[in-house]
Amino acid sequence: METIDSGQLDEKQSLQVIREMIRVSQKKVQSDGILLIVWGYAMMLNHLIKYLIEVLFLPNRVVFVLQYADPVLPLLAFGFTAWYFLKQRKRVTTYVGQSLWYIWGTLFFSLVLTNLILFQVLDNVNFTLQHPLFMVLIAFAVVVTGVVLRYKLIIAGGSIFGILAFICSLLPLNEQMLLHAIAWLVAILIPGHILHYKSNPGYFADIIKKLQDVF
Repeated sequence: METIDSGQLDEKQSLQVIREMIRVSQKKVQSDGILLIVWGYAMMLNHLIKYLIEVLFLPNRVVFVLQYADPVLPLLAFGFTAWYFLKQRKRVTTYVGQSLWYIWGTLFFSLVLTNLILFQVLDNVNFTLQHPLFMVLIAFAVVVTGVVLRYKLIIAGGSIFGILAFICSLLPLNEQMLLHAIAWLVAILIPGHILHYKSNPGYFADIIKKLQDVF
């Protein structure tokens, strides 16, 4: 009987440890919502620029600036991410946090491998096919992240991303760019703002105050 009670106590303690790990990781993700905001803006604008260049008649100088900004935005996001994690490196890393690293690291290599496979099979990169496939992989990573952290908001965002990926497969490339931009807005950028707000309750008040100062 004592053995059973001891086992039950160990089980309860284990569940408590798991809950605490998830709670700490959720709190960490809330503070890391700034990364979702940075990547959301970078990738949304990246795809929106490609769409606008195709559908609008723009002066050559404007097109040149937009084409220059196109690759720069993701590079800036990479640079900010590297700086952010170097700044945060002294903080405690949980098992769940490490799992998320593996999820997104695997996503990066999956995107590279998908490109290589497409090139190997088709002898070129079919961008009309590439974008929906990339979106499916990103959607999967977002949903898994939400499941690990038990965040319905992130799960919903990843699900929307996946649905938009399928819709993209039915559209020409230039319209895919617009839908891809919307996917980053709905699934990444908006949840990022919400998560960042939860860790910084005065976040939106500060933004409004800064806008009032400007205008």
